[in-house]
Amino acid sequence: MACVHDHSCEDHDCSSNWSLYKHIDLSKVSALNEATPGSVKYVFKAWEDRLNSSGDHLESNEGDPELLVFIPFTSDVKIKGISIVGGADGTSPSKMRAFINRDGIDFSDVQSMQAVQEWDLVENMQGELEYQTRYSKFQGVANITLHFPDNFGGDTTKIHYIGFKGEATQLKRDAVVNIVYEIMPNPSDHK
Repeated sequence: MACVHDHSCEDHDCSSNWSLYKHIDLSKVSALNEATPGSVKYVFKAWEDRLNSSGDHLESNEGDPELLVFIPFTSDVKIKGISIVGGADGTSPSKMRAFINRDGIDFSDVQSMQAVQEWDLVENMQGELEYQTRYSKFQGVANITLHFPDNFGGDTTKIHYIGFKGEATQLKRDAVVNIVYEIMPNPSDHK
């Protein structure tokens, strides 16, 4: 289900609602079938920069529109909505499927696995459409894999922006290194 904002983003600060950008672990983001290795990192940017493509985008290999994008977060998040800005001339993705907290998914896995949610996308060049999630299923998300199986007829699929609306629940905890437990306290140790 897509919805259009009921306000102008110039008059209203949308960026705070699209706050999950700073919680994406960009060093570990990856994509399968990307034409230029590492180009997937360019599609994650602050909401206000979503239309600044400067030529940097994610594109599938020629003749194969399918893309699989793995996005880990630095803390668990709750995802309320997803925004996709695709390419022109039929290169925008036409469908999106989401898999949550599944590491190492490949194209053979997505054929047999049940997605948490699927969307039919529309060509969205301004990034003003938001695809609502089934919010109860998008709680405690450590990572999300987005599968884009097809586009609107182009030879390749192009994505300029992927944004997540929601909130971070907690920072991931670091391991505690040195703990000393006393079974019998020794009074001489405590002054």
